[in-house]
Amino acid sequence: MASKIHYHTRQSREVAQYLQDRPGQHVTAAELCACFAAQGQPMSKATVYRRLDRLVEAGLVTRYTVDGVTGACYAWNGPADAPCEESCTHCKCEKCGALIHLHCEEVAHLRRHLLDCHGFALDPRRTVFYGLCQACRAAEGA
Repeated sequence: MASKIHYHTRQSREVAQYLQDRPGQHVTAAELCACFAAQGQPMSKATVYRRLDRLVEAGLVTRYTVDGVTGACYAWNGPADAPCEESCTHCKCEKCGALIHLHCEEVAHLRRHLLDCHGFALDPRRTVFYGLCQACRAAEGA
């Protein structure tokens, strides 16, 4: 069986470095394109998606798909042998669409409870709590 040849291009390194410099942050392909364009190094969305797909295949990046409407976002994991944080849960604002990384011990307790008491294992990459973010709640109260 022939193996795929993966070229380590400047663009591949730039996408990887961008994510690596922002551990624990979600980034969309559009945000990556905008960032590189602002730096005077435009990169097409197709190129960014190809690079992201390869990083996901390599296990260095996790793809988060929150719902069928919003595009995927990506977060740096690092090499498989590197120590990493437990996956996070997400909160999505139903008004502005903000996606919030939730690293909270209380959610970890809930995950353990569901597993220990109910035999149910949550997939943190696909677990999303919906509601209103702080900014939208404040705007509604004004």
